[in-house]
Amino acid sequence: MKRRKFLGQMGCAALGYTTLYSSLINLKAINAAALADSTTAAAGDYKALVCILLSGGNDSYNMLVPTEQNQYNTYQTTRSNLAIPRQDLLPLSSPGLASGHFGIHPGMPEVRELFGQEKLAFVANVGTLIEPTTKQQFYSGSHPLPLGLFSHSDQIQQWQTGRPEQRAATGWGGRVAELVQSMNFNQKMSMNISLSETNVFQQGNEIFEYAISPNGAPGIYGRNSSWELDVIQQAALSEMLDKQYQDIYKQTYVNTIKSSDEATQEFQQALEQAHSFQTPFSDNYISNSFRMIAQTISVQATLGFQRQIFFLNFGGWDHHDEILTNQGNMLPVVSKALSEFQAAMEEINKSQAVTTFSISDFARTLTSNGNGTDHAWGGHTMVMGGAVEGGRIYGEYPSLELKNPLDLGNGVLIPTTSADQYFAELALWFGVSKGEAMELFPNLRNFYNPSSVNRPIGFLNL
Repeated sequence: MKRRKFLGQMGCAALGYTTLYSSLINLKAINAAALADSTTAAAGDYKALVCILLSGGNDSYNMLVPTEQNQYNTYQTTRSNLAIPRQDLLPLSSPGLASGHFGIHPGMPEVRELFGQEKLAFVANVGTLIEPTTKQQFYSGSHPLPLGLFSHSDQIQQWQTGRPEQRAATGWGGRVAELVQSMNFNQKMSMNISLSETNVFQQGNEIFEYAISPNGAPGIYGRNSSWELDVIQQAALSEMLDKQYQDIYKQTYVNTIKSSDEATQEFQQALEQAHSFQTPFSDNYISNSFRMIAQTISVQATLGFQRQIFFLNFGGWDHHDEILTNQGNMLPVVSKALSEFQAAMEEINKSQAVTTFSISDFARTLTSNGNGTDHAWGGHTMVMGGAVEGGRIYGEYPSLELKNPLDLGNGVLIPTTSADQYFAELALWFGVSKGEAMELFPNLRNFYNPSSVNRPIGFLNL
């Protein structure tokens, strides 16, 4: 019997003789021991996932466009006044993709270069799904569909939770972290680091995000200040934190503040040893956030992390108006930031260890509402890193002709690849087993057979 299975069975037997509180402690200990003995843990390799959320719903059908003449003509007819001129699109080519069939937005030359170097791939027409869905099933009224389709709050939540059938409180990044946290030497600080404050994606049952800014960890105001008033305030705060309280809630609160402050001090001290990158980063919030992620990764050994998950939210993509102007301003920011970050990872030899991926609430209607687009469903994502089999478009790029079998009206396209497949491939690369992936994403079995030798989609070297 494998040690991991033995630990699990013996642990379940032992739970019958313990109290509820100690049972919870034992469950954590058993899980940690089992995971520490797994093949992935024994490998001792560092890996990081970096999630960038384009919140608001990115119109990805103007990000990745068919350029073969007949297909472009269909695109141009359907998109009408929102179509990008064919000659302005940047043609994609790579050893794994025939040239002349697709182009990307003219503001993304860096992404085009990454694609050509096989460091970046697209996943086409991916979206939240419970089961494979046809137009007839959608309108039947009896087919299971994601809750709150076309709703910002529901869809942005489901992309972060991987639970389209419910309004879940935990994110799949948080649940993955709880499976692999024991691989980290540092158990005092969360392996989930957010550059965008609180988020659903990184919340688990017991693991939450550690929020920092592009300038580092904020910490307690005035902690290292020599200003007289700050010194007095810090002395008073230290006295309150060092006191032992009879009230369990007060003591828990104080302990939380103290551990957070200690983690902040540890994090800031580690950052003092961060790599001084030769790679230049643009002076904007997104690039500065990616620079901070790069600096944090450069000191992962000092911090004691073998696994880390990062989150960054780039908002403002709800373009019901002025979409061409807004995307013309925003997509270049994403393109440059991705290129800068990938170059930084190569500079510190972490390219193979870091996978960056994009998510968004949903895509947008293919048809114009006058000067913008409205909420839709399936759209395109990007995934980047040394482990990515780049230079390819994965999934099924849909027909852009109106009233096609996937069109629910106005160019609202049913996804042909589920978000669960997308998430599962990232989780498997990160070290989660197939069995654990099935538990993380209960609807995955509707799209992927865990006994298959194939990957859920195929864009990562597992």
